[in-house]
Amino acid sequence: MKMRVLIACEFSGTVREAFRRIGHDAWSCDLLPTEIPGPHIQGDALAAMREPWDMVIAHPPCTYLTVSANKWLKDQPPPKSGALVGEARRIAVEDAAVFFAACYNANAPCVCVENPIGIMGKRFRAPNQIIQPWMFGHGETKATCLWLRGLRPLERTHRREDLFCASEPDERAQRLHLLPPGPLRWKERSKTFPGIAQAMATQWG
Repeated sequence: MKMRVLIACEFSGTVREAFRRIGHDAWSCDLLPTEIPGPHIQGDALAAMREPWDMVIAHPPCTYLTVSANKWLKDQPPPKSGALVGEARRIAVEDAAVFFAACYNANAPCVCVENPIGIMGKRFRAPNQIIQPWMFGHGETKATCLWLRGLRPLERTHRREDLFCASEPDERAQRLHLLPPGPLRWKERSKTFPGIAQAMATQWG
């Protein structure tokens, strides 16, 4: 059955194109333009998620939902990096949590919300599943939580032994974590691994 699928907060087009390759009417949505030509809504994801879809896969921004930045929640002088601190950051955290909840409550019977390990595991509920890129054919580690509604957990397509060995350097396994600081670092870290996108399409589509 051909489904209408929305990939919210995706500019790369990776997940969208995985669904389109097997015949679904998939659209991506983000404030940024799409990096791969295809059906894309450049604008407010909240408005798009209020429209009826058969499936919504959402990637809400994780900047204010991670536990690693809790040190900035206390009132303190602003850092040179420009990161929000104190009350401004606490407000940003609340806004991010509200957006996360809106993603989960999107107008679709099948929903997946993806985020790294962070505060939503306690503020909302535990994720249905925590996946790693190496489970889907990529020789790297990056724990990713999936909150599912109307969908079954993804089945891994690879074993750890397929890609890892005792002599493999940690730098390969932690490539995204070890990316040097830069203006485009967040874009690279936010992209879905193609193997995970393919598993979503073939197993859920």
